[in-house]
Amino acid sequence: MSSAAASVAAIVRAAGPHVPALLERVERRLDELAGSHGPVLGEHAGATIAAGGKRLRPLLVLLAGGPAAGRSADLVAAATAVELVHSATLVHDDVLDAAPLRRGRPTVWSHAGRELAVATGDLLFSRAFTELVATGSLAAVRTLSRAGSALAEGELRQRQDAWNAAVPVARYLERCELKTARLFEASCELGALAAAASERTVAGLGSFGRRIGLAFQLLDDVLDVSGDAARTGKHRGTDLLDGTVTLPLILARERDPRLAAVDLRAISGPDEAAELCERIEATGATAAAVERALAIVAEAKDDLAELALAGAQELALELVADSVVDRWA
Repeated sequence: MSSAAASVAAIVRAAGPHVPALLERVERRLDELAGSHGPVLGEHAGATIAAGGKRLRPLLVLLAGGPAAGRSADLVAAATAVELVHSATLVHDDVLDAAPLRRGRPTVWSHAGRELAVATGDLLFSRAFTELVATGSLAAVRTLSRAGSALAEGELRQRQDAWNAAVPVARYLERCELKTARLFEASCELGALAAAASERTVAGLGSFGRRIGLAFQLLDDVLDVSGDAARTGKHRGTDLLDGTVTLPLILARERDPRLAAVDLRAISGPDEAAELCERIEATGATAAAVERALAIVAEAKDDLAELALAGAQELALELVADSVVDRWA
């Protein structure tokens, strides 16, 4: 069992006996939806969902809901919707990046072409809202809609910032909030809404999710610079080759004037990207980025402490925060 899988298993155990059954229901619903749109789109939607990773976002929905067995149908629908939106963004990102692989598997774009990939992403996105509408919760639909709009805006900003190594830290963090953290925030809010939690609890859990999502993205960007290819599944500096400017490079440019003159468009391949990664690490920028992410995780845990949650629920959410750190450690 991988360390990531072991971490998720520990979270599920800590949350209580209701969570594994709910996760299984989410998986079954995802399978049903993937196969309900004909053989062509169904094949590509199913492959995308199957490659979805640890299901962290739907797990957050279920954990934020707590032991709300009476509202389990709404929790399953919300968790399913969140994973569908996440899957849709992965398909669309692969189209924009012309990415041949996703977690070691051929992407829809590389396997079936741009048109089918765009259609698959659109299908997954639309099905997410169909799931939520069935719950009858306008608040839930609004929550996921805001997150979807944020995702699109974050992607646009990333495209606008491409190849611009002079992007300021504040702009980068705003982009991470939009593109990643808002869906984590929505996941927690949707779970709390399905459990009919108080407004204070909904807001507090949303704040926890937003911070965890932001730290998740910061550490993901650190891994692109310092992670081992065998562990991350991609060459070091993939973001640099794509022209995506992240926190390690931004901080490194502030520390080493020679890096301020680097033209990302001049990087010709993985070897040169790896060399630039070495120069970035040598400045201490990756360590500084990790320190910032760890501080954000600590703030997320402080959010939980103020909510007076049930013991098992709080422990499971704390373990989620720890699992974000484990991706880097």
